[in-house]
Amino acid sequence: MLRVGLTGGIASGKSTVASLFTERGATVIDTDRIAREVVEPGMPTLAALVNALGGGILDRDGRLDRAALRRRLFADAVTRRTVESILHPVILAELDRQAGRAQGPYQVLVVPLLVDGRHEGLVDRVLVVDCSEETQIRRLMARDGETRENAIHMLASQVSRELRLAAADDVIVNDGAPEELAAQVAGFDRKYRELAAVH
Repeated sequence: MLRVGLTGGIASGKSTVASLFTERGATVIDTDRIAREVVEPGMPTLAALVNALGGGILDRDGRLDRAALRRRLFADAVTRRTVESILHPVILAELDRQAGRAQGPYQVLVVPLLVDGRHEGLVDRVLVVDCSEETQIRRLMARDGETRENAIHMLASQVSRELRLAAADDVIVNDGAPEELAAQVAGFDRKYRELAAVH
C-alpha cells in the first residue's frame, strides 16, 4: 500500500487538501482526528495529561480545553515536549493500526508534525501543503481569532518552512483560488494511483 504523508505548517490548508483527496477516493487517516479521540473523557491519555499538567487543561465538563492547552504549548517548549511525549506514541500506534487495516488505491496519512517529529519513515512520500507565512498569519487571525503577535509566535514554534519544503517529495501550493487547489490534488491523485500500481 502506497502511503503518502500529508503535512504542512499551521493554517496551511492541510484539512482542505485531505478532504479533496477523500472526495477523489483516497483513504485518508488524520492524526488530528486520532488526537481528539485519544483524549476523550475517560481515556488513559487524558488522565496522563492531567497528571502531568494539572486540571487547568480541562473545561467545566471535564473535557480537554484545546484552546487553553494550545496556548500553553506555543508559549512553553518544555510543556510542548511533555505533551508530545505523552500523545505522540499513542497517536502513532493508533495511526499504524488504522493504516494496517485500511483499503483503497493509496493512503494519505495526515501528520502535521511529520517533519518536526522526524516521522518521514512512516510514509513512502512526503506531500507538503505550502503557502506564504503571511497567508498563514492571516488565516490564523481569521479562523481562530488569534492576534497577529500570537500567530507569528505559533509559526515560530514550528519547524521552518524551508526545512519542511526540503523534506518534501511533492508540494501543493495553497496561496490561490479553491479551483487551483482542487486541480493540484487531482494531479497528485493521478500520480499516486500510478505509483501505487507499481508499488
